[in-house]
Amino acid sequence: MESERINRIKVVLVEQNKTGKWLAKKLQKNEATISRWCSNTSQPSLEMLVEIARILDIDVRDLIVTTK
Repeated sequence: MESERINRIKVVLVEQNKTGKWLAKKLQKNEATISRWCSNTSQPSLEMLVEIARILDIDVRDLIVTTK
């Protein structure tokens, strides 16, 4: 069963022509961690989502799949 989509990190990276490797370097995180976030296998903390949004220069709400 496919994991439930919660974040849009992968979508935003594609839209900005950026890679998980690039984001991992910016966040000083392991590429495997970013990969798990992008595949929605695991989720970053709220604080990390805010940091990702800052790095990508977008509103943090753009990283979250809406519920309505």
